[in-house]
Amino acid sequence: MTYGTNGPAKPGKGNPKHSEHNAFGTKKTPYNARPDKAELLARMKANAEAAKKG
Repeated sequence: MTYGTNGPAKPGKGNPKHSEHNAFGTKKTPYNARPDKAELLARMKANAEAAKKG
């Protein structure tokens, strides 16, 4: 096989061209860490109760 005739390498597919500015784990944002699962469940339960009442 002659690799010279294949042309340049194709770019990877499915990869983002840039990272999101507010992504988890970046040091420049207040979103450094994901919220705890307990906090998430508490918020979800509070929202479900509010939906039942109103």
